[in-house]
Parts: sequence; C-alpha cells; structure tokens
Amino acid sequence: PRALWPLTRVSCRTVAAEVRKQVSREHGGSPQLSKNAVLTGLSPQVPLTEVVEPVDFEEYLAAHPPELEPGPLRDLIEFPADDVEVVREPRECRTLEPGVPDEGKLDARVRDAVQVYTEDWLVVRRKYQRLSTMYSPNTAERHRQRQRVLPRQVFELDEARYHLEELKRRSPSLDDTPRGSWASSVFDLKNSVADPLLPALLEHTAMEELDRGNEELRKENRHPELLALFPAPDEDEAVERCSLPEVPREHFGQRILVKCLSLKFEIEIEPIFGTLALYDIKEKKKISENFYFDLNSDQVKGLLRAPGGHPAISTLARSAIFSITHPSPDIFLVIKLEKVLQQGDIGDCCEPYMVMKETDAAKNKEKLEKLRGAAEQFCSRLGRYRMPFAWTAIHLLNIVSTAGSLERDPADAESGEPRRGTWNERKRRTLERMSAGEELCSFASFRPATLTVTNFFKQEGDRLSAEDLYKFLADMRRPSSLLRRLRPITAQLKVDISPAPESPHYCLSPELLHVKPYPDPRVRPTKEILEFPAHEVYVPHTTYRNLLYVYPQSLNFSSRQGSVRNIAVKVQFMAGEDPSQALPVIFGKSSCSEFTKDAYTAVVYHNRCPEFYEEFKLWLPPALTDNHHLLFTFYHVSCQPKQNAPLETPVGYTWVPLLQHGRLRTGPLCLPVSVEKPPPSYSVLTPDVQLPGMKWVDNHKGVFHVELLAVSSVHTQDPALDKFFTLGHVLEESHFPVRLRDAVLTESNVEGELRASVAGLRGAGLGPLLAHCHQVLDKLLLLIARPPIIGGQIVNLGRTAFEAMAVMVNQIHQGLEASQGQHHHNPLLAAYIHFAFRLPAEPPPTGDGELGGAAIQCATLSRATGRPASLHLSRSKSISNSNPDLATTPGSPDDEVQQILGSKACERSSNRLSSFLERSSAPAAPTRPTLLHEELALQWVVSTGAVREAVIRQAWFFFRLLVSSLALHLHQAQKLEAPRRQRFPSRFVDDIAALVGTVSIEIASRYQKVGAPAPLPRVPPSIPSLSIPSCPSMIGSRLPSAQNPPALVALRVDFLRIVCSHEHYVSLNLPWHNLSPPASPSPSVSSATSQGSAFSSPAQDQRVAGMFELSGPYRRQHFLVGLVLTELALILEPDAEGVFFLHKKVISALHNLLCSHDADVRYAAPPVRAHVAQLYLPLLNIVLDALPQLYDFTENHSPRGRLVTVPGDEGDSDSGTISQSVAMAIAGSPLRGWALTRLSPQPPRPAGTLSAEASRTLLACVLWVLKNGDAGVLHSWCAELPPLHLGRLLDLLYVCVACFEYKGRKAFERISSLAFKKSLDMKARLEEAILGTVGARQEMVRRSRACPCTPPQPAAPPRSPLGGQESVRWRKNLAHWRPNSDKVDKSREEVEQEVLVEGNLATEASLVVLDTLEIIVQTVLLAEAKESALDGVLRVLLHSMACTPSAAFLQHCFASQRALVSKFPEMLFEEDTELCADLCLRLLRHCSSRVAAIRAHASASLYLLMRQNFEIGHNFARVKMQVTMSLSSLVGTSSNFNEEHLRRSLKTILSYAEEDAGLRDSSFVQDLVFNLHMILTDTVKMKEHQEDPEMLIDLMYRTQESWLPAPCSDHQPRSLLLPARGSRLTARLRQGVSSNVLEESAVSDDVLAPDEEGICSGKFFTELGLVGLLEQAAAFFTLGGLYEAVNEVYKILIPIYEANREFKKLAALHGKLQDAFGKISSQVSRMFGTYFRVGFYGSKFGDLDEQEFVYKEPSITKLAEISHRLEEFYAERFGDDLVEIIKDSNPVDKAKLDPNKAYIQLTYVEPFFDTYELKERVTYFEKNYGLRTFLFCTPFTRDGRAHGDLHEQHKRKTLLTTSHAFPYIRTRLPVIHKEEIILTPIEVAIEDMQKKTQELAFATHQDPADAKMLQMVLQGCVGTTVNQGPLEVAQVFLAEIPDDPRLYRHHNKLRLCFRDFTKRCEDALRKNKALIGPDQREYHRELERNYLRLRESLHPLLSRRIPQLYAPLVPSSLHKPEG
Repeated sequence: PRALWPLTRVSCRTVAAEVRKQVSREHGGSPQLSKNAVLTGLSPQVPLTEVVEPVDFEEYLAAHPPELEPGPLRDLIEFPADDVEVVREPRECRTLEPGVPDEGKLDARVRDAVQVYTEDWLVVRRKYQRLSTMYSPNTAERHRQRQRVLPRQVFELDEARYHLEELKRRSPSLDDTPRGSWASSVFDLKNSVADPLLPALLEHTAMEELDRGNEELRKENRHPELLALFPAPDEDEAVERCSLPEVPREHFGQRILVKCLSLKFEIEIEPIFGTLALYDIKEKKKISENFYFDLNSDQVKGLLRAPGGHPAISTLARSAIFSITHPSPDIFLVIKLEKVLQQGDIGDCCEPYMVMKETDAAKNKEKLEKLRGAAEQFCSRLGRYRMPFAWTAIHLLNIVSTAGSLERDPADAESGEPRRGTWNERKRRTLERMSAGEELCSFASFRPATLTVTNFFKQEGDRLSAEDLYKFLADMRRPSSLLRRLRPITAQLKVDISPAPESPHYCLSPELLHVKPYPDPRVRPTKEILEFPAHEVYVPHTTYRNLLYVYPQSLNFSSRQGSVRNIAVKVQFMAGEDPSQALPVIFGKSSCSEFTKDAYTAVVYHNRCPEFYEEFKLWLPPALTDNHHLLFTFYHVSCQPKQNAPLETPVGYTWVPLLQHGRLRTGPLCLPVSVEKPPPSYSVLTPDVQLPGMKWVDNHKGVFHVELLAVSSVHTQDPALDKFFTLGHVLEESHFPVRLRDAVLTESNVEGELRASVAGLRGAGLGPLLAHCHQVLDKLLLLIARPPIIGGQIVNLGRTAFEAMAVMVNQIHQGLEASQGQHHHNPLLAAYIHFAFRLPAEPPPTGDGELGGAAIQCATLSRATGRPASLHLSRSKSISNSNPDLATTPGSPDDEVQQILGSKACERSSNRLSSFLERSSAPAAPTRPTLLHEELALQWVVSTGAVREAVIRQAWFFFRLLVSSLALHLHQAQKLEAPRRQRFPSRFVDDIAALVGTVSIEIASRYQKVGAPAPLPRVPPSIPSLSIPSCPSMIGSRLPSAQNPPALVALRVDFLRIVCSHEHYVSLNLPWHNLSPPASPSPSVSSATSQGSAFSSPAQDQRVAGMFELSGPYRRQHFLVGLVLTELALILEPDAEGVFFLHKKVISALHNLLCSHDADVRYAAPPVRAHVAQLYLPLLNIVLDALPQLYDFTENHSPRGRLVTVPGDEGDSDSGTISQSVAMAIAGSPLRGWALTRLSPQPPRPAGTLSAEASRTLLACVLWVLKNGDAGVLHSWCAELPPLHLGRLLDLLYVCVACFEYKGRKAFERISSLAFKKSLDMKARLEEAILGTVGARQEMVRRSRACPCTPPQPAAPPRSPLGGQESVRWRKNLAHWRPNSDKVDKSREEVEQEVLVEGNLATEASLVVLDTLEIIVQTVLLAEAKESALDGVLRVLLHSMACTPSAAFLQHCFASQRALVSKFPEMLFEEDTELCADLCLRLLRHCSSRVAAIRAHASASLYLLMRQNFEIGHNFARVKMQVTMSLSSLVGTSSNFNEEHLRRSLKTILSYAEEDAGLRDSSFVQDLVFNLHMILTDTVKMKEHQEDPEMLIDLMYRTQESWLPAPCSDHQPRSLLLPARGSRLTARLRQGVSSNVLEESAVSDDVLAPDEEGICSGKFFTELGLVGLLEQAAAFFTLGGLYEAVNEVYKILIPIYEANREFKKLAALHGKLQDAFGKISSQVSRMFGTYFRVGFYGSKFGDLDEQEFVYKEPSITKLAEISHRLEEFYAERFGDDLVEIIKDSNPVDKAKLDPNKAYIQLTYVEPFFDTYELKERVTYFEKNYGLRTFLFCTPFTRDGRAHGDLHEQHKRKTLLTTSHAFPYIRTRLPVIHKEEIILTPIEVAIEDMQKKTQELAFATHQDPADAKMLQMVLQGCVGTTVNQGPLEVAQVFLAEIPDDPRLYRHHNKLRLCFRDFTKRCEDALRKNKALIGPDQREYHRELERNYLRLRESLHPLLSRRIPQLYAPLVPSSLHKPEG
C-alpha cells in the first residue's frame, strides 16, 4: 500500500538537528560547510546542502485559514477529510456453494482454516490514490490518449514539395539578355494577384489595446497541457510506480479442455469404462487426478443393474478441464479402459476385439451372440468388479505443435482429424525454462483439434504399475518403438482437445461444487480435474479443501495359503470399528452414485501378487478423531459360479489410522495383512503392533503397499507447522495437561515448548509454509500484540514471534526470488498485507478466579514499570552485546542510533525495555492496551544480529505492515479525523524517529563498510506515510555519505520521488499562501544556487523575490518541492558535473511531477494551475544559473545570440576535505562530498554539458512554469531582474526556441526506427558504463584491483539509472547495455501521429516563449538597459522566425514583431544595422512562403516596416538597402525559394501602399517594390538551372553583382572577392591580387546611390570588418596555394596592425609570411587548374546557341572527364539521343548540324602570353594567375583533311579572350574576343624544329642531369627509327629555293633552326658520353653514327643560300597594294 501522509505527525526535528549541531561544533572550520553558508545582510543562512525543518501543516492551516469559497482553489490547500477509508470487500467464491463444513463442533484447526478462507478482505483504501503517479503513471500510452485530438499545424517545411519537373528547353543567355525594362516590371507586377489584406492594419491603435488584442488572440486554441505533447517520462526512472496486489485466488495453471465424444469397438458386446489422467514421464509423476468417463450406449449400460437407482449427474461427465502449471514436452494424456470382470486372462478377454471385425458381423453372428450372452452373465453376477482391459496415450506436444494431418502410426497410438483444416505451428510463449537443450512448451493457446485414437494396447497383468507405464510412454517417443510390434486393439475413440475458456459453463470443482456460472443443474457437467504439479507450487491456500487420495500399489499373497487368486481390495473410510460406521466419503467414478461407502480395485485373473493402478478419492471429514481409519479388506472373487460358493471370500484385513500424534498420516506405507478380522479397539493402533491371538500373512511382514496423498488446506503435513498450530490451539483452550506426541504439556513447561515451536518455524518447508502463510502470520502477529497468559503470567513471546516472522518473510523472499514483482517485492506477501491482514482481536474477558476478573492486557515489552533516564544506556548495551557484526567505535552508525534513541528516551518517564531486558514474563496487570504498530516499531528498533539483517532486507514488508496497522488502528479507534498530534502517543513517535534513523544509517553504513550495493531496503512510501515532513529531511540528511555518495544520492532522489508521488503532494506543499515570516530569526535571503551572485537585490520586492528563490522560508513552507528543486540545484552546480545518471534522475523526477500536474483533473482550471506553477518558480533561477551547462541545440553549435555570463564561484572549492563519517553526512554536504571523493584515475566529464535529452526535458519543465505561471508574478520578477540576468533569460528563451524546433516530416521518417531520447543519450550512457559508474564491469574491476593500498571503488546504485533491475551482475538478459529491442519500423499512422504531436509541441513551445517575450517587453519600458533588452528580444523573435515555425505561431509572432517595431522604431532605424538586415531577410523569406496566411502577415509586417522608416526620416534609405540586400541573399542561399509567391507578396505590399492615405502620394514604396520585382525576375532563370552548377553560379553572380556576400560565401574555397571601397585600397588589391577588383568594387546605381544614408553602415564597413575580411582572404589564399597573393593582402594589414600596436598579431602575421615564402622557395608542387573551351550549338540550348566559354577545372582533369560530365548532364536534360559531342576543334558549320539535336564542342586550351608578358611572368605562379587569354591549335589541310603530307600541313592558332581573369568567382567565363592565326606548312615546320631544339637544350642542361631523359630525347632526334623525321622536313622545305619571295625568310629561318638543331644534338651526345657507364658505350657509339649520317645528309641542304636575301632592295611591287 502507498504512503498515508495524513495518518500521523512525528515531531522528530530535533533528532537530526541535534546531531547536526554537534557535528557543526566539532567541524566548525570545515570549508565544505562554510562554502554553502551564503550570507545576505547580516543573518546566516541554511545552505542548500542542509535540509530545513518544514512548517507544521496543521498549525500553518490553523494560522492561515483560506478565505475562499468552496471550490477547486479551496480544495487545493485543504486536505480531504475522507482520504482514507477501511472497507470490507466480499471474498469472491468461485462456486455456488460455500464448500466449507457446516457450523458445529469443529476442530480448532478446521475452525481457524474456515475463518481464514471465508472472511471478507479488509482493505485500507485511499480515496484519491488513483490520482497518484504510483497507480496512474505517466506512461507513453497515457500520453497517446491525451494526444488524440490535436489540430494539424501547417509548416512551410512540410508544404514544400520537391517534385522533379521537366526542365524547360529554353536556357537564356546571361549578359546578352536584358534584365527587363522598368515598364515591363511594373506591368507584370500590377497584373499579379495579391493576398488578402489584414483588416485594420493601417488604423492607428493604442499600444495597450493592441497588446491586449494580441494577447487574447494568442490565448485562443492553445493546448492546455504542454507536457502532454512532450515524450512521457522515462519509465526506467519510474521508481514510484507500483500496482495494487492481485486478490489471492486459487491457483490454476494452463488449462486444457478434453471432451470424450465417442468410443466404438469393432464389436459391441459389453460396457467399457474409461479413465483419463496426465503423466509427466520426465518427472515420472502423475500430474492430475483421474477423470472417469462412460461412453457406453444406454443398451449396454442396461446390462449393469445399478443398486442405487439412477446414477448421479456428476458421474455422467464426459468432458474435463486439466490444469498444467509446468508445461513440458514430456506430458502424456493416458487413457485406460476397463471392463467388467470375467473368467479368463486379459489376453483371452481381448482376443475377440483383436480378431473380429465389424465388417464380418454377419459371418460371426453366432460367436457374437455367444459372447453377448456370456457378457450378460458376467455383468449380472460380477458387475461391481472390474478388470484391466487396454490403454493408450496422447502426446500433448503433438497437439500444440504438429501441423497438417494428425494420422498417427501405431507407435503413436493416436490419429487425428483436424477440426478446422491443417494446423499451423504457434509461437510459443515461455512459462518455464527447461533444462539445456529442451524446447519451451505452452498449452495456453493452440488450435483446437479433434483426435481419433484408433489403436489401443492390451493391458498386461504383470505390468500394471506406474513404473511400467513410464517405460511404455518413454518407448512411445522412440522411432523404433517396441509397441509397434504389438498387435493393437482396434477401436475409435474421438477426443476433442482445446484450450479451456476463461469461465466455462456447467463446471464442477474437484469437490463436485458447482462453479459459477452454472445456469442449469440438469445439464451434463464438465469436471475440473485437480492437478498434482510436477514441482511444488508456492501459493497460499485461499479455499477450503480437504481431500485424501489412496493409491493401492501391490500385494504379495504368495505365501498365503488357500484359494487366493482373483484378488480384489475393498477400501472403506471408517469412523469407528463397527461396519455400519463406514462413511460415504469416497467419490464415485462414472455412472454411479456421487459418494460411496466402499470401492474395489480391479481384479487381475489368477494372480496371487497383483499390482494395482487405481486411485481412490476421499473427502476428509472436518473433524478427525483417533478412531478414523482406512480399512482395507482383501477378497478372493469367484469368477465361475459354483454351488454354495460365495461370490467373494475375505482373505485378509489391514488398516491405516489417519491421525498419528494429532497429525494426518500420509505417504507410502507397507502394511502387514491379518488373516482374521481385527479385534476390538484396533483402530487406535497401527497394524504394525503385534496383537495377541491374531494371524498374519507371511509372519507379520509388510505385504501390502499403499500410498496416501492428502490435498488439504487444513492439514499442513509439516511437523514444524503442525506443532506450532497445535500449541496455539492448546493455549486457546487452556486445558492442561495435554499430550503432545510423547510429551505431556503442563502450565510449567508449555512456555518453553511454545518458544521452541515459534523458533522452529524456520525449519518448516517452503511449500507448506507459504501455503499456510496467512494463518502463520496471523498467529505470529497475535503473539506479538496479544501474548498468552499461562498461570496468570503474561508470556513474553513478542521478540521470538517477531524474529520468526522476519526469518519467515526472508525465507519466502529467497525461495521465490524468481517470481518477485516490481521493486523485488514478493506479490504473495504484498497481497496478504493488502487484503488479509487485520489487527489481532481483543481477548475476551476471562473469568479466572485467580485474576479476580480484572482486565488482563497482554504486552510484549511490558510497560508496567517506570522508564528510567538511562534507557539509552541499557538499549545501547543490548544492541552492542547482541550484534557482534556491528561496529561500536565512536562515530559509527550504531553510536548515532544509540545517541538518537537515548536523547529521545530522556524526554519520557516510563520504561518500555526494563522488563524486556530483565525477564521474559511478568504478572498480568491492568494497563493501557498494547497496540500492534507500537510493538512492531519497537521490536524493529531493538532487533539485532541476523534478525535485524532479515528485517532490513525485507523492510518493505514491515513498513507496509506498520502502515496498515496504523490505518486499521485509527479506523477502529475512530481517530482518522482527529488532529494528528492526538492520534499517537509520544513514545510511539520516538520509536518511529529511531526507526527512521536506524534504517537511514543502515543504508549509509553498508556503503561505508562494503563499498558495494549490498541488499538494501527499498524505502517505500511507508516512511512518509507516517506523515511527517521531517522524516524525509532525516533520511535525506543521512543518505549522502560513505565512499560512494553518487549511489546514495541516487537513492535519496528515488526516495524523494516516491514521496512526491503522493496524490496530495500539492496540498502538502501549502501552495496557496504567500511565504510567511520564517519561524527562525533569519530573514528571507536569495537563492544559494547562484553562489553569491543571486538574482535578487536589496531593492527587489521581498515577497516576489522569495517566490523565485530557494530561500529558507520558501523551503520551509513548500517543503517537498523545495527538496526536489534543491536536489536539482545541487546536481547542476559547476563542480557537480560528470554524473550523467544523476542529472537524468533528478530532471526526470521533476518532469514526472509536472506531467502529473498536467494530467490531474483537480488542477485543470487555469487559476488552480497557476498556483501549482507558483511552487516551481525557483526553477527559473536554477536553470538560468545552469545555462552554460545546457546542451547547445543551436545549429552546428554556433554561438548563441548573446554571450552567457557565468557568475564566479566564490570561495575555494578545493581547499580541504570533509570527513566521510555518517555523522558528517548528517551535518550536511551531500554533493560536495562526492564531488571531491570521486575516482581520481577517471577523468571527469567536460564541464558544461548536460545530455541532449536531459537538457530538452529541463527546458520543457521551464516552459511549463512559464506557461502556467501567473503573468503578474512573472511581470514583477522580470521588472526587478538586473540587466545581466535579464539577458540570460533571453538567452534561455533563445535556446528553448532552438531546442523545440520542428524538424519536418522527413526527419521523423528517417529516425522512425529509434526513440529520440534513446539515441540522444547513447553516448553518455556508454561513457558512464566505461567509467564504471554503473554496470557489472565496474564491480569486476573493483574486485580485481582490491588491495590494502587501494580504496574501494564506488559501486553501482541499488537501482541502476539505466533500468529497473538490481544486482544484474552477469545476467546478460538483464544487462543495462543489452541491445535495444525497440520496435524497428513504425507504421505510417504512428509516424503521422508523431509528426502531429511534434508540430503541436513546437508551436506551443514557441508561443510560450512569445508570451514571455511580451512580458519582458512590457517590463523594460522604464528599465535602464532597455536597449540591450530590446535587442535580445528582437534576436529571439528573429530566431523563432527562422526555426521552421508553424503558420499558427508565425501569425502571432508577426503581430508581436509589428507591435515591437511600433513601440521602439529607433531600435531598428537608429541603432544596429544587423537587426534591421536580419528582420528584412526573415520577412522576405516568409513573403515567399507557400502558405497564404504566412505570406499575408509577412507582407503586412514588411509594409509597416517601410512605413515606419519613412515616418521617422521621410526616406527609405535603411529599409531600401536592407531589403535589397536581403533579397539578394535570399536568392543566393535559399534552396526552395519560390518567386511566384514572393511576387504575390510584393503585390500585397503595393496594395497596402495604395490603401494607405499617408503614403498614397509617395512613390518610394512603389519604386522599391518594382526594383525588387526586377531582381526577382532573374531568379526564374536560376530555378531552371538548379542542376547546372556553372549556370547557377553565373545567374547568382549576375543577380547579386552589386551585393557580394552571398556568392562569396558560396565559393570561398575556390576564390575570394573583397567588397573593398576606396581608390587606394582598390588599386593596391588590383595591382597585387586580381585585375577583377576594380570593376567589381562599384555599387550599381540602380540599387543604391552612393550618397544615401546607411550605405556604409554595415558590419564590414569598419576597420574591424575590413581586418576580418582581409584575414579571411589571406587564410583562403593560403588554403588555395596562392602564397604570392597572401603577401599582397598582408601589405594592407601590416600598417593597420602597426598603427594599433598589435605586436602579437604582427608577429603571427610575419610568421605566416615566412611560411608562405618558404613554400614558394621550396618549389612546392601547386596545381592551379586546367582549362577547356566549350561551345554550345543547337536550338535546344536557346540563347546559349553558338556561345563559347572557357571552363576552369581541377588541374588533373582530362578531356574525357569533362566531356563525359557535360554529355551525361545534358543527356539527362534533353535525352540520350539528342546530345552529341563534336570530336574535333574545327570551326562548326551550323548548316550541317541536325536542328533537333544539341551539340557540344570541347577543346583543351592553354594560357597564352605575348613575348612582353613572358618577361614579367617568370614564376610558375605568375604563369597561372590572372589568365585572360587562351590558345588552342587545330591542324588542317586545304582539302579539308586534318593531317596530310608535310608540304600541305597547315595549322590554325585560335586565341580566346575571356570577360574576366582566372581565377574568378565563376568557374566558367564567356569568350568576349576570338582571334585566329593561320600557319603555312613551312611555318609549321619551323615551330616543330624549334620545339625539338628546346627539348634537347632542356635535357642537356638539366640540373641534376638525367641520363634516361637525355637518351630518350636523343633517340627521338637522331635514332635510326625516326631520323627520317627531321631529315624529311629538311628535304621537303630546304631542297629547293622557293619560288615565292615571301617564303625566303621562312626558308632561311628553317635553315638556321636546323643548324641550331645539329649543334644541340652534338652537345647532347657529348653530355651523354660523360654520363654513361661501360655497359652503354656501344649504344652511345650507335647514336654517334646515326648523328654523323644525319649531319652529312643535312650538310648540302644547310649550306645552300638564297641570293635574293642579300640583294640591296626588294621589289616594291610585292609590298604595294594594287590600284
């Protein structure tokens, strides 16, 4: 049961407070304590580490009565008077009849049993407990129920559909296409459609009225429960969750229904009787009683003349329900058949059934008639006797798992006909783990089947025992069964097997009681078959059952003389010795009477040593006496009628007395058999006694084996329990002397026997003990509270009984560890306390003359004498002397307990322990009634040794027992409505105080001694149930101690969470009244969480300040919530980082509380919820302090909008340490201690980061407080916040917006396989596991490293932060780091619901932030730092606009933005330019939204922004510039920008301008809008080229050529372009960096005029901005390998640094210059690029047709690569068959091209430099930088061929000039000039020879020399294989003097080239000779010979001169033009 707060109040403040004072005096100089002693003014404060004392709840309410009318607000503070009720719940009875013996003279044992099994349940019920999170937890399913009706939020992110549309065929050119005229832009815009205008937008409204209207609109359609939209609290942390115990019920296993439909043999001549039973062959045990059925026809039944008339309907059952507790694949359903006894062996009797067939009936008619006649005779004469006939078995596993047809072979002995087609194999559910290698089996659900069993096996007379049956069944499972070889009996038995229904109709219990429902008693019933479980089932008895089963097994009459062959055994239950005293208690079998007086075993023909298999079921009478016995009579049955021969002849007798020493006699017995009738009075003796004059078979040896099995809830069948109950009954009757077994009990020795019996309970078997645990516990509690009186003396059995109960509870827990429920509580014991426990009844007044009729009160610990002042000494002595395991040194936990007990005991005047310590019994005397709860508490406190250990281990049981006894006592005493101070005496309060201290210190001491999570008491809400706000303070102060405080802190948090889960948690926190004056002299102070930098100031209003601070008065009045927030504040302190699971645990506890408030119907009204939220106002200050530690949710972890200022931590946190004693922990310092004592080898986690999940949950809690808090209180708080903390509040709101940003539907589809919170914290959990804070690995490491010099490692807390199991050790199935078994794929509906919920959460969170921003705006009107606050407000607003907001939120956000700008226009237009720019960008972005509502509000905001700018300065300079720049930036960066929607917004703005009377005559708005529209028009082209990166960059560049940041940011890695302004700076950059700077440094006049205001007010147009850009430029130049440009940039930076004396930066700058110059000088390989000419031809390219570009590609790009890329891109656009690559570089004749195709021509080009340029471009960098001219060559001949003979080979040189110089921001540049140069064949030859000569010269003069390169070049020039090349050129062009005089100079130039060529060859040969080795000399000589041949061949050609070149003049006719 859950805690009952209102039950009592214990004033135990001084218990912990006195110890703290003492420790504080001893450790006064402790820096740890002084650190938290924050001072405000002159009064000392209680630090957060010290638990304050709460105000008295009732006293406070009496002093501050609520002045309210009855209603929800009054209910919030008043504690309900009807909270606790004690009700009697009727015990459910399954049967129509009670099933208990009639009232009469019953045995005391039976009387007690009947009372226990029939009395109603007594339940202590809390009327409102359904509202507690214990019983109504905040589960995910409950959240889903509350999320059912949610509106769909519209998000721009989801509305944007990325459909791939067919690209337009037309691709406009760039520079040749006009941007569009002004007139066309105006025409297009005016013809556009505008969005609807917002009503009353242009009307002038008062700001107050506008704010009020906006607030009312924001409150519409809001979701009232914020946390219902947030994920449910982590169920792993739900330590408070529990469920009510199940009502104790009769145990049933998995139930199957077996229906016997028909039995048919080949011949039908006699009645056949059947028996069903279940057998487990593995356990070799019969696991059910027999079910008898009769399927004979009425005609056959008529052969038997029933002596008793009509059979009872209960014996006509043909269906039975079997129960299987332990399913196993080894279970068989065994069917046995019997027939009427007849003459002959079993085999002879079976022969007709095996031989004759039904088809041969006509042929065997005579035989059948003869057989029927014989059968009729046997039935009439031997009808009462049976003989074994046949048997078979059904393997149940085949029924469950076999698919398809069920035909069985003879070995299976069964066949089946599936009822509903073939069977499918069912998924099996695990109920019990079998031994290794075995399958798991379940009979709970399977497909019903009808089996037809066709084969039976005949019974063998000598193999009828159970052992033989197990062998047969085991053999049936083998493939080569021996049973296959046997000849079967052919028959057809149809059996229907199916899972039993939950509540079957017409069912009889094993006692033949009618089970509900039973509509008609005349219907054939179904029997419930009693189960004999294969293993013991540990459940308490709940119903009266008293059955006895008799199993005759064998008889040995081999030595018996006479005719004893056909032996039958008659069984009778005798109440006396007279034959008439046979009782009708034997259950009938089938087709007979319900009960009989006798029963017979089956007869085995002619067998003197028969074996039996019968089962006789008997109903035991409730009152057994010594005369009750079983009588066995043995008969010889005469099968053949003989004259004068009796039918049956008695041949032996034996008997079994049922009671032996008062105990029921059961088990296997071997009895001697008497030949003669027993003598008189035989029943009180056993057959083993040698009676005189009697003859015995086989000389009195045991010849008859029988087994008795009792299934009884009356007889325990356990010696220890029997003795305990027997002595209890003896004491009740008080009749002495009494015989107990062989002893005689008198008043003098009964006390010792009673003590021994109570102590002997620990020796009882677990099964019987648990079966009778309700009775045992009742008796023990009776002994504790009502000890017996013997001889006028009170027998003190309280301590003994308490010890026995502790041992018993612990024994049950250990024995049933596998079946423990939640929190490791045994559900059976919990059910006992909840339903069956009741206070011991008052003893009846006695009339004993010795006591004079005085009222005798029994007391366990006598309170008759006075209580001395030295109680604590005697109690201390008792504890220390009796428990050697506990330390007794000063400072130990036990010392503290003794001091606590002693200090409290000194206040009382009566002694409760003196008699307990001095003697065990005392004279009975009149005294105050002893109460059970007082005795329980006292016995617990004084327990020692093993008993104390057992009680601590199962503390939950005793706490619950204590609470229930308290409630029942108050109910009986009618004190539930009495004041709490008057409910219990003060000494009981002392015991509770001591008990709380004992348990708390026990927890701490275990960690101190062991350092590991030893079994600890899981403190239930039973301690707080004692009422008492100060008890949590005691426990909280004791737990955080010892060497592993984090685990203890976790325990404390769990305990606090359990306490706070109470349904009246809010009322107990006194939420209504404001903070009252403190009880102590200390005034209210600021929160200690800020460590000296509190939020409050002396100027603040103390009442409001106290509501937001964890001050002393706050924590005293709102005690519980103060504890929660204190834990949170401490765990979030900077020096408390690194404990992930503690962060998670505390935040989860807070989250769970707020969720419960949201779900509580009592707090649904907004005023009520506002008062609840008032309790949590200090959370705001706590989170503001912890703001730097929150997870950074902003994108890419970028810096937030404001710098977060962290207050300094005053004091030295590392100076000194704190004692680790428990007393020190009571004095304070929970988190400081463990922060200093954590493991030194393990590095702490980086300060400042909570996990993402923890941060998100904490922020959700903050938003809950802001949403539900009173607006007036928040207004007052914000008004008094210092500017620094107000800025931090804005930072917090900024983080909240980023945290709850909507991620879009696609994001949910991507992460649908994992829960969000699980994935966020996986890294942190893994880190904790590795660091050893949790898990079994740490325990292993601790043990392996344990040594004297190593302190024990901290251990895992008793409850792991990652799961609910404790002590997982190495059980992998319970390991916390086991693989996630969450659902992998979610359905579409689940994803849709998640998207819906997340959208509503994001909207609601943003609206809460917006509400808070409005409060801040209202409070800063008169603030000193108004500008900074408003700046922060606007930044948060802008951030919320950017974080994918919903349409619903944006409407309110734009309304607030318009109001803010209207109130403070100077904030945008006179101050920070960046805010105006950001606002314009956000508004323009939303103006292009697909959602009409968003566009409408964004357009309205943008128009009002323009109008307000105009009203201030009568111009649009600021807004015009910022809007234009924003549009440029939007175009350049937005991927889903929609120009059509923006065009509608621009039209809407025009419509506002036309409606506005104030601006109707001005054209400023129209001019700006039309200019924006022209820029917008260009974006259409960009949309057409989304996939073409070169075209897209070109379009972006043209659109933003006046505003460079957007394209620059898009291409910073490739190049950089600086928006430098100023002639000198521009000239410097142009000269040293790029020639593109000058033309791009101007601003287009069509955008802005240079003289307008605001043109240079951006962040880049300052010295700091310029320095930043230059540093960025230098960095990118270095990254791109342009080291020479770095120097030019630094030339501008150096003077600036020098002027500012920034020498550190100068040093770094020169260091970078040194690195750059070093890389230049080291000739680092740099790749600047490769260039290609690309021409487009074809109408499909649109205006790109016949356009040429130069593409810049990476330097290693091959022609094939770019060709493949372009071909693939355009083929995808136009089609594979419509794109063709032109392979050559010749001029393209468009007339020869297919007009329907697109042609691309690609040519590799090289940079071209004139001769004068080569003189300046010396270095490799200079030859690859600033490139504008490119060259490519094309060979051709006059006849059109590309290549021909030497004399006809021409070459075309093409020079291309680009618009700008490479490298450039664009990767392709258009060709603006093209020049072609045609070379004649001789000029081509000259170039070739010059090239060869240059190669020779380079190879010759290479340093260092490269012999291989030199030989390769030489081989190409003079080698035999190629020497025809140069020689052929000379022979073609130098053999003859040309006829054309214009070729004379070329001829001479070629000749000189050959001369130079031969000289270079000679130099090369000489160089090669010097380089080669001996092995290459022959090769060199060959080269020399080749060279000589070449020189000789060239000599005549080179020596010939042209005379005309030396003539004085050249004829003028060659040069003058004609005409």
